Amino acid sequence: MVFKKFLFSLFICLLLFFVFLPKSFCAYPKLISTLNSAFEKIESWIITLSTPAAAIAVGTGVLMKKFSFGDEERIRTGKRLIRGALFSYAFILCIDLILSTINSLLS
Repeated sequence: MVFKKFLFSLFICLLLFFVFLPKSFCAYPKLISTLNSAFEKIESWIITLSTPAAAIAVGTGVLMKKFSFGDEERIRTGKRLIRGALFSYAFILCIDLILSTINSLLS
């Protein structure tokens, strides 16, 4: 019984400690700022790499269509490659736009 009272009082003390004391801690923890900067770097790398990748995919699709020599399967594959590359690049740009909008609203 004494042990239960001790655990209960310890729990109450810890609860009060975590409720009232965090106001004196740093408002922006170092881990959060590190993660935030890491995500910003990853986002910039994705944008940087997606532009040439989309250009190469579209170029490959155009060349595939151009040099298909009447093969319908290669023409369809080239069209799908071009369409997929453009949709993927547009999706990445839209995600970047949405994230920058959310970031500006939070700041």
